[in-house]
Amino acid sequence: MRRRIYLLRHAEVSYLGAEGRPIRPEQAALTEKGEAQARALGKLLAKVHFDRVVTSGLPRTLDTARRLLAGRKDAPTVESWPEFAELRGGKLRDLTARALEEALLGAFRGAVPESTRFLGGESVGELFDRVLPAFQRLMGEPGWDCALLVLHGAVNRALLSWALTGARTFLGHIEQSPGCLNILDIGDDCVVRTVNFRPDDPLFLDGRETTMEKLHEELRGATR
Repeated sequence: MRRRIYLLRHAEVSYLGAEGRPIRPEQAALTEKGEAQARALGKLLAKVHFDRVVTSGLPRTLDTARRLLAGRKDAPTVESWPEFAELRGGKLRDLTARALEEALLGAFRGAVPESTRFLGGESVGELFDRVLPAFQRLMGEPGWDCALLVLHGAVNRALLSWALTGARTFLGHIEQSPGCLNILDIGDDCVVRTVNFRPDDPLFLDGRETTMEKLHEELRGATR
């Protein structure tokens, strides 16, 4: 018997503060659009019973999960697993405008080597080192059949890449839009059923930019 995982990326946030300047990523809060995305996910998944709900513990994952589960009488306790925190970047002020562009737009292209560092911070290999053991630990815990994981773009890419290849191969072109849904069935093998589905915009009519392209535009405008 395979167990099911509904793997989400947190809903839309802004990485800029009230004054339009970049803030620490862990402080990012859901935008009004992000709140609507969380509600759309909640409506889509209303009939699904979750035995476990796991987040990274960062506010944007916790808020997405809680809004999605709002009104449920059978909702389990929302768990925080810091091993699932997003790929940690370096300090933006240490990067030139050109380096920022290359780091963001070139971050997730093709099969990304494990030595690649995101914005001069954590490497892809270091991401795998903490994410995969945590995921495998969750798989080894008994007593659940269906789990909701609300995590992050790079973390989801790592898990989906591992599920698709069976190896520590980071497939950068797996897009993870804010508020997107992925579905995996896990047993002796991994079956990937759905990737990057957006209930608020299933046909992606709001544009063809990637998440990183949008983030680059947001940060470039703030640092001019």
